[in-house]
Amino acid sequence: MSGLMLRPARPLDAGAVAGILSGFIDETDWMPRIHTRAEEIAFADTLIARGWTTVAVEDGVVSGFLSRNGEEVHALYLATAARGRGIGARLLDEAKAASARLALWCFEANTAAQGFYRAQGFDEAGRTDGARNDENLPDIRYVWERA
Repeated sequence: MSGLMLRPARPLDAGAVAGILSGFIDETDWMPRIHTRAEEIAFADTLIARGWTTVAVEDGVVSGFLSRNGEEVHALYLATAARGRGIGARLLDEAKAASARLALWCFEANTAAQGFYRAQGFDEAGRTDGARNDENLPDIRYVWERA
């Protein structure tokens, strides 16, 4: 992780943020593609414009991002090459430092993310059948609270 820094996302980061999200969708067989790439860029731009997004930049390249509004984590995604290297934990640690409580949704099919969140101190707080999310996929609510 030499050269890794976390910083607030800038408007010009929207393409990289959307590319990371789009890459996850492309490589995940259970995740439906419900938005165009242009819509994903617009979504990333909205998250950034609201001031919710922190990016992880490694050697000048955005390798991941976390979008949070208060205690609600709306998105945490890493580029494929950035996974399993502690970058997601760094992004979460920064969010934990700024809030005494964090909550997020994780798709039930995303078992790797579930393990990651549990390792980061999150506890399961509920489940849904997915009827209320855009993807219509069963999901799990996770909550972390500072001790």
